[in-house]
Amino acid sequence: MKFNNILLEADNSIATIIINRPKKLNALNRETIEELHQAIKAAEADKAIKVIIITGSGDKAFVAGADISEFADFSVEEGTQLAANGQTILFDFIENLSKPVIAAVNGFALGGGLELAMACHFRLASDNAKMGLPEVSLGVIPGYGGTQRLPQLIGKGRAMEMIMTAGMIDANKALSFGLVNYVTTQEELLPLCEKIAHKICNNSPVAISSAIAAVNANFKSGVNGYDVEIEGFGKCFGTADFTEGTTAFLEKRKAKFTGE
Repeated sequence: MKFNNILLEADNSIATIIINRPKKLNALNRETIEELHQAIKAAEADKAIKVIIITGSGDKAFVAGADISEFADFSVEEGTQLAANGQTILFDFIENLSKPVIAAVNGFALGGGLELAMACHFRLASDNAKMGLPEVSLGVIPGYGGTQRLPQLIGKGRAMEMIMTAGMIDANKALSFGLVNYVTTQEELLPLCEKIAHKICNNSPVAISSAIAAVNANFKSGVNGYDVEIEGFGKCFGTADFTEGTTAFLEKRKAKFTGE
């Protein structure tokens, strides 16, 4: 699979997707969004891949935002379709993926870049990272889920302030807000992501997929997350991974999960 704007690497059950538009500070255009969709879809379908890491090329930016030159002259209808298509094929797609997706925020994560990071299941940041949703300074609002996911992650008041001021926060502030799980050096960012990914790889892929669905259910309108959890819990009992996990525990050995 050949891409113009991303690099895809796979090693030891981990797929690393690198957004590679350094001259544009890895800004998201429609082609990059489509390529990310295709790469993530392929990684999800690959049984050998258990965790996906998304990061940006270089040491300045994860994703510095959307490519404004692409939509500066859009009509109301075109703008609406842009947001709807992006959410469907990338942002919601990542959030509901059956495999864990980790964002390695290695620099600026602004606008669509922060929205991409927030769509991932959790985030790590380098100590030079800066995050924000500056859309209102351009006369528009976040359109890729930013107004929904940011309050879920850091609370309504803080999210309102970030969105309305169009300001940036640094990595340590993001850590204190709960927007990222860890802050480390640029050099240690991917190794730390990989270390956590390997811990995830030791566990049942079927159970992890079910856990993602159950956690996400709590944030969906009209869905009872407890019911989703109960159903998912019950279904686990019918899997080969459950049999292996419980048997390994009783036999005092390490489980060998197959994802079935």
